Amino acid sequence: MATSVKQILEQKGSVFHSVRPTDSVFDALSLMAQFDIGCVLVTENDHLVGIFTERDYARKVVLKGLVSRDIRVGDLMTPNPCTVTPTNTVDEVMHTMTENRFRHLPVVYQGRIMGVVTIGDMVKSVVSQQQATIRQLESYIAGDLAAE
Repeated sequence: MATSVKQILEQKGSVFHSVRPTDSVFDALSLMAQFDIGCVLVTENDHLVGIFTERDYARKVVLKGLVSRDIRVGDLMTPNPCTVTPTNTVDEVMHTMTENRFRHLPVVYQGRIMGVVTIGDMVKSVVSQQQATIRQLESYIAGDLAAE
């Protein structure tokens, strides 16, 4: 049975961190550093309007010589980000992430933000599934050999 995004969020928790488009890039980076995360969601009135990532910072601030205290998140965020739902499977999310080169995807259901899943979450889930399969196969083989 395929693992769903809902199951991933149940295991890791659905906590996410957000900023407003009017917040400074410095404030967003401070929040990311405080919680050791690679992105923050950008919200207005509890609605997702964008995502701001470490990659956005590196490419849009550092390389252009801008000052993070002077720039607003709304000027650099990725607007209207791609999202997934709790019913999407790990395989579907991995495909979306790989095709689009995303590392973070907001989880949204009926307009409500449910959390964020990362490429690390997906890899952890795949590895866990593979380990469970290996254990089942080992048990099956050991059972067959014991019967002979």
